[in-house]
Amino acid sequence: MAENMTLFWGSGSAPCWRVMIALEEKNLQGYKQKLLSFEKLEHKSPDVLAVNPRGQLPSFKHGDNILNESYAACFYLENQFKSQGSKLIPDGPAEQAIMYQRMFEGLTFYDKLGAVIYHEYYVPEGERLASAIKRNCQNLITELQLWEGYLDKTGSHLVGSSFTLADVMVFPTVANLYRFGLSPERYPKLAAYYALLKDRPSIKASWPPHWLEYPKGQDTLKDI
Repeated sequence: MAENMTLFWGSGSAPCWRVMIALEEKNLQGYKQKLLSFEKLEHKSPDVLAVNPRGQLPSFKHGDNILNESYAACFYLENQFKSQGSKLIPDGPAEQAIMYQRMFEGLTFYDKLGAVIYHEYYVPEGERLASAIKRNCQNLITELQLWEGYLDKTGSHLVGSSFTLADVMVFPTVANLYRFGLSPERYPKLAAYYALLKDRPSIKASWPPHWLEYPKGQDTLKDI
């Protein structure tokens, strides 16, 4: 079933990780995959461009169907394989409403994290302003406080006690927070969420390989 699926991905990329978690949750192991290096610009190779003209990762193909946006790929996998593996969309309208809301808020969460941890990558040294860095950090702090509040209301997962597409989408962002040095003591609900989900089989099976090879991350967020 998974043999006619192909995934091009990069280690540590949250969008790639989302798709890999979804594949694991739907018991779709055995798909063809190729780990590429962003540093070597392998995501701009002809093989990737043939699937994704933007030359971005993830690039995912199932038969003749191409899905290069992580959210689209995860929705597709859940809908195509509803009766297989984990049920990632709850039945109740109230639970669905929370799930969809948290999923798409997750895009903002990831953007605000990226504005801090990738600031030096995207902004040339001569154009970096202390005021912009401070603003980005404050935006991330506000976002972290929101998610602390969400988890305080919902419990162990983003939608009650069930693992849903919201967790598939948001957990890689949370994992990146701790990879870049976020203090668990300042945000205990997020820390508990991370500690619980990092041992989930789908997440352990898809853990970024370079994180395993180099367990020590960075301290970019230590003062956030």
